[in-house]
Amino acid sequence: MAKARNAGYTTVLKFMQIMLEKGLLARTESHRVHTYESTVPQEITQRQLVRDLADRAFGGSPSSLVMQALAAKPASRDELAQIRQMLDEYEQAGGKRS
Repeated sequence: MAKARNAGYTTVLKFMQIMLEKGLLARTESHRVHTYESTVPQEITQRQLVRDLADRAFGGSPSSLVMQALAAKPASRDELAQIRQMLDEYEQAGGKRS
């Protein structure tokens, strides 16, 4: 976070403490060194972020979110093929993630 946003040490530490309080991080203390790790799998965090983004910015429309994502950063032919395959699998599963 510090590198990506040019945030100071105390800002990063404060965010990590808030995340620790919310149960999003776990902290290990050894020899005056604090090590933090996520308590939530990456896929779940990403899903929550996308759901929130879809609701806030796209009126809850998954198609609007996807079309804007592809307009902002076009997918390669291979990526489009993977997306088509995932959509087919999603549809075959009755609209539920397999």
